[in-house]
Amino acid sequence: MPRPTLADPDTYASLRQRLQALRPDTPRRWGTLTAHEMLCHVADAADAVLDPEGKRPEVGAKPIIKWIALRSGLPWPKGFQAPTRIDQRKGGTPPVEFEADRRRALDGLARLAAAPDHVWPRTHKVFGTMEPADWFRWAFRHTDHHLRQFGL
Repeated sequence: MPRPTLADPDTYASLRQRLQALRPDTPRRWGTLTAHEMLCHVADAADAVLDPEGKRPEVGAKPIIKWIALRSGLPWPKGFQAPTRIDQRKGGTPPVEFEADRRRALDGLARLAAAPDHVWPRTHKVFGTMEPADWFRWAFRHTDHHLRQFGL
């Protein structure tokens, strides 16, 4: 059975539908993000990945971690500290208006789904070298992880 990836139109549609089901008062199952902060986090993550001028962190390539995170299907760990740029309580975009922030998250997901191969970064801070297929898988896993955080 193929692993879900944002490159698959049905997977992309499912993530969009799940984001649409999120409400401002949807309770979290773990972590500290509110539903509104999660929307901003997902949007900021898309911006960070697709920003051609963005500062790329030093790479600490960990192939086994990359395989576990992108290929194994195991749930991602809870409580992982996000980089400051996408941490809503540090340097990330603060929540303002729920529907506007949802649109921004949906737009970020659309931009990731439509991204041509040449715009993806060549590396990830933890996973090391990344191919476009890895990024499409990451985009699914990251968004899915946060939707599961809210039971969606």
